[in-house]
Amino acid sequence: MAIASPCINVCRMDPVTGLCEGCQRTLEEIAVWGNASDECKQAILAHVARRRETAHDPWHGALRCDCEDL
Repeated sequence: MAIASPCINVCRMDPVTGLCEGCQRTLEEIAVWGNASDECKQAILAHVARRRETAHDPWHGALRCDCEDL
């Protein structure tokens, strides 16, 4: 099963944190996602989860995606 992107189509970069306001990824993490190994994607998702725990998160830690199989 493919690892779903955490993108929720709220693609705005926060100028202070350097993170996307929607998915909490850096520009580098967003850029490499399409060609990243599953191991790399899991590492990115772990970084995102830690960021959500320490920052104001309107989604309350839940990863959001456009997955049809949820």
